[in-house]
Amino acid sequence: MIPLSYNKADRPCFREYQQDQTSQKKYLDFLRAWLKDKDYIAMAYMTGILPVKKYGSHSALNMFMEYSMTDPGNLAEYFGFTEREVSVLCEKYEMSFDDVKTWYDGYKFIVHRQSGDEYFSMYSPKSVVEAMLRHKFGTYWNQTETYEALKTYIQMDMDGLQNAIVRMLAGESIKVNVGTFSNDMITFATKDDVLTLLVHLGYLDYDGTKEMVSIPNKEVAQEYVNVISTMNWHGVADSVESSRKLLEALWEGDADAVAAGIEKAHDEISILQYNDENSLSCTINLAFYFAREYYTIVRELFTGKGFADVCMIPRKRYVDKPAIVIELKWDKSAVGALDQIKEKQYGNALKDYQGNLLLVGINYNKTTKKHECVIETMHK
Repeated sequence: MIPLSYNKADRPCFREYQQDQTSQKKYLDFLRAWLKDKDYIAMAYMTGILPVKKYGSHSALNMFMEYSMTDPGNLAEYFGFTEREVSVLCEKYEMSFDDVKTWYDGYKFIVHRQSGDEYFSMYSPKSVVEAMLRHKFGTYWNQTETYEALKTYIQMDMDGLQNAIVRMLAGESIKVNVGTFSNDMITFATKDDVLTLLVHLGYLDYDGTKEMVSIPNKEVAQEYVNVISTMNWHGVADSVESSRKLLEALWEGDADAVAAGIEKAHDEISILQYNDENSLSCTINLAFYFAREYYTIVRELFTGKGFADVCMIPRKRYVDKPAIVIELKWDKSAVGALDQIKEKQYGNALKDYQGNLLLVGINYNKTTKKHECVIETMHK
């Protein structure tokens, strides 16, 4: 009896020859005939990016136990570097763990055990190793793939796909059904199938508990920005590009410039339907995209009372920057938004914060279609 190890089992047909379905089926038939119920096989271990191809709702190789990015099972901690392993490397190479987390963290896995659930925060090994050896943070993971693949999938004509991508770029999570994905790179019935493929390719993180996807980290987000800059999503790309100046205007307390910048972002991002606090929040997050360079951004939960919070907490190396609380109002008043911040004592995200604060009230008037902004500086 022999043990079998087969690396990149999906590459020969499903990634290199995506359209050749006849060869794909023959390939799977060969693997099944070679491996299933054979006395000479002690065990078989296969790896690949894609799960095994499904025909209907069934796997073509149902003799395997499958572990994937959407369901890693008890192998979750082996899908990359764990937070503990990365922390040790940061100490050894004298690199900022906070920065490594910003650049390369974001893949969240859960292992369900009899003793209770265990949570893992996973990092791309290649990216972490490159950053340590070069002693510089950058986009290293994407050098193993081409962004042309990402470009192909996010510009597909699927209802709601572009909207979902823009919302995730703004920091939101999107509900997704991963169960309809056929485990190949050409069969897409809905936007959920495209988003599920992006999970398997590493371009999205999947929260199995909430059944939601999001862009995992700064490194991958930069890949989306690179791709969008080459497409006809000019409004999105322009908003990201303008976000540096908008953040500087906010630091300077220039309320008129901030209102004008948000107005510009709203006009440019035509993909989004602008009809409630949620879409206003998405526009704000995209308009202040560059703030992620300096801040950890926390979105407070909606309360159903017509407002939403965006809290920006300075990263450790930027403690000289003020923390920021932005309160959003829809067809009410910016002054009322500012009062709301004070009533709530600046939100849960900043309850332990000590330092300079910028309180920002923003309102969108749906009659005049104008934004107004009020900024107040204080020390907490």
